[in-house]
Amino acid sequence: MFADLLYEKIEKMGNPTVMGLDPRIEFVPDSIRVAAGNDADAVLIFNLKLIDALCDIVPAVKFQSAYYELLGPAGAKTLQKSMAYAKSKGMVVVLDAKRNDIGSTAKAYAEAYLGDHHYSADALTVNGYLGTDGIKPFAEICKSNGKGIFILVKTSNPSSGELQDLKLENGYSVFEKMAQLVNVWGADNIGKHGYSSIGAVVGATYPEELRMLRKMMPAAMLLIPGYGAQGGGAEDVKNGFDDNGNGAIVNSSRGLMCAWKAAKFNGKYIHDQFCEAAHEEALQMKTAFNIPT
Repeated sequence: MFADLLYEKIEKMGNPTVMGLDPRIEFVPDSIRVAAGNDADAVLIFNLKLIDALCDIVPAVKFQSAYYELLGPAGAKTLQKSMAYAKSKGMVVVLDAKRNDIGSTAKAYAEAYLGDHHYSADALTVNGYLGTDGIKPFAEICKSNGKGIFILVKTSNPSSGELQDLKLENGYSVFEKMAQLVNVWGADNIGKHGYSSIGAVVGATYPEELRMLRKMMPAAMLLIPGYGAQGGGAEDVKNGFDDNGNGAIVNSSRGLMCAWKAAKFNGKYIHDQFCEAAHEEALQMKTAFNIPT
């Protein structure tokens, strides 16, 4: 059951962090690119090294599908191999593909990414703006296969308010209505720790909305992007946790993958030491959150 799996993994490690592996080829050191011979294999080596470096302190990893699609068919293989390797190292695997459609197409997406073949992610990000008939196939496979989904509620990008902040006739915003729907969709999938496998994506770049949505969705596990490179800080993301320090996981992608060139590490690491830098940054993140677990 995904919500219990994630809760217990976070509790065991005392670290509510997810490493985002969204690798552009320029993030990969030249030494790896030369040895690999092609971009897809270079990204695979890069991923595996980061997984090895952080699997002992970071409970989960999130793969952004777009960066693998960019590499063509070979990128799909890299994604599959990377996800399988992360699972073999005990990490919870989230695929960030933001998929959805209606009817049989939504069911095909659910089976493709959350089924027991091909990708077999533990959880998938999903766009809920097609309504209930777009979510139902994903919720069903969560129930039957023990998987999870994170539904977009309030995203971290600057223009998210163009649609999500619009007010409805009843006074609620669009994102608040989506939060209410997440509660409905997740009510039948709550685990022993009180959290549902039907979770929500809420950006760290909107801390007050994050605070509000934590209260509105008490049973939803929150995936919080926007930390670090997008501007969200440790104090901002704390708004996404409940009073016991549970219920959320915070994503850092470039902040970990490219930690070696962060200003605070100026002169300490070179590109080939990206794993050492990522490890130190992950430990600093864990300390910065200072959330009881």
